Amino acid sequence: MALLCYYVIHEGAHLVYALCQGVFKQVNVMALGVQIDVFRDQLSDAQLGWFCLVGPLATCVAALVLVLLRGRICQVKSKMFRACAWYTSIVMLLLDPLYIGFLYRFVGGGDMNGIKLLLPEIAVAVVFCLLAVVNAVVLFKVLLPVYTQSFKEDK
Repeated sequence: MALLCYYVIHEGAHLVYALCQGVFKQVNVMALGVQIDVFRDQLSDAQLGWFCLVGPLATCVAALVLVLLRGRICQVKSKMFRACAWYTSIVMLLLDPLYIGFLYRFVGGGDMNGIKLLLPEIAVAVVFCLLAVVNAVVLFKVLLPVYTQSFKEDK
């Protein structure tokens, strides 16, 4: 469920941008998920940079929303809902910051290939690495205690 939410938000942001720019080509289903394909020749480098950046930005916003709503989420009676929200929070907080900050180097670049047309690659990587550290602290110091308590109260 967490990965499905991730793809809907991350790739959905790419899709919305591509549709707004009139450059949507197709959705590619790949071994590691889905990818929004665009008509590259119809985009400037800056537009491609924004196309690649909106996905990670959308997941960062989703992570912030999940953190801000943690109290309400943990009041929901459904253990399944809370478990899904917990794992979705982990994915939203860590996946793109780790990928854009560091892991992209090992798997072809992904969104960083476009983002670096807009911003300096090293600056983007550093910012996302720092975001990964901050988000890990938020995960363990802010979210984990609230979720742990909510599951203890079920017993």
